Amino acid sequence: MHDETKLIHSGYKPGNKDPRQVPIIQSTTYTFDSSDDIAAVFDEPTHALIYSRFANPTVMAVEEKMADLEGGAAAMATSSGQAATALTIMNLCSAGDSFVASSEIYGGSSNLFSTTLKRFGIEVIYVDQDAPEEEIAAAFKPNTKALFGEILANPAMSVLDVEKFARIAHAQGVPLIVDNTFATPVLCKPIELGADIVVHSTSKYLDGHAIQVGGMIIDSGKFDYTNGKFPGFTEPDESYHGVVYTRDYAVAPFVIKARMQLQRDFGAYPAAHSAFMLSNSLESLDVRMQRHCENAQKVAEYLATRTDVISEVRYPGLESSPYYELARKQLKGNSGVVTIDIKGGREAGTKFMDALKLVTRQVHVADARSCVLHPASTTHRQVPDEQLPSVGITPGLVRLSIGLENVEDLIEDIEQALAAIE
Repeated sequence: MHDETKLIHSGYKPGNKDPRQVPIIQSTTYTFDSSDDIAAVFDEPTHALIYSRFANPTVMAVEEKMADLEGGAAAMATSSGQAATALTIMNLCSAGDSFVASSEIYGGSSNLFSTTLKRFGIEVIYVDQDAPEEEIAAAFKPNTKALFGEILANPAMSVLDVEKFARIAHAQGVPLIVDNTFATPVLCKPIELGADIVVHSTSKYLDGHAIQVGGMIIDSGKFDYTNGKFPGFTEPDESYHGVVYTRDYAVAPFVIKARMQLQRDFGAYPAAHSAFMLSNSLESLDVRMQRHCENAQKVAEYLATRTDVISEVRYPGLESSPYYELARKQLKGNSGVVTIDIKGGREAGTKFMDALKLVTRQVHVADARSCVLHPASTTHRQVPDEQLPSVGITPGLVRLSIGLENVEDLIEDIEQALAAIE
């Protein structure tokens, strides 16, 4: 099936007299006929449902839909995008291990990698994603277990060369993890380009309406974890009756291990009602992404003409973007986020943001409603100007998330806000 059809029909197929819409199974637990039945499930957890801390029928339906959309073998939903990223790294790395990541990634991911995972003894090694392959490969250590990048970086809007990163990762014997949040599987399928694991913050375009927080991990099922670097996949798991994931679950060992170990112990699983709402939102993803891309392209083209007040417009759909050709190769659209550098630094950036009337000020992105954020005066207000570039931000950087409104109304609002700083 094509994506438009998968978005509507994948994951749940009603039988005779079944509910047409996926039911909300609002239950924490499931019943069994005997102690032997319960024991059998603990011996073989994929045989039946045990507890909704790590598996639920409603959530499983949207997991199946996302695996189908991304071209993966299996998927696991999480309670947030941060949880999806954290569990993915922790599924591969233990204390004393390291992983390599692009330096141009979401600030929340950077903090998770640099601060929290560091406390667990896991080291992150940052690289310039645009550097030559040999330079990135030189960052790997014998204990490095993964390579991580974002297909469209937030807020830099740089484009990851997935095929290059896949070559580097596989030459080092480690999986490539790609955050596909900003592109969604409608615009890009990283697994087809060589990625082994895909993560999402479903709170963004997949939900599209700022209704619920969520995350998703998709396992391609293609990476070989028996190369000697991943004993957690090839040696018996004594916490689960001696299961060997690569032997017993060869189709999707990564997601099975993440579910049986980490989701079991951390319980970062979404509620059934949240999965139901996500499933409904996914049905319109294709048409929404088309409008997001069309609107953002027109807004970016307008902003590129305002060299009087804007020093740079970052959007891969512009021919002036250094990522224009790579975006055309890997993406079916450039998403809905446009980043600009306003002349005048913090003061000008604040004035522009506060002058907007239709575009709302909020710490969110990828919503049906257009929104704006000036990091230097909000999320990064305590960082001195001279230190902002080290975290991928300039004093005048403004992130515009272009929604589904009429683009002429959006440009009119942006134009009047720019007038406030002229």
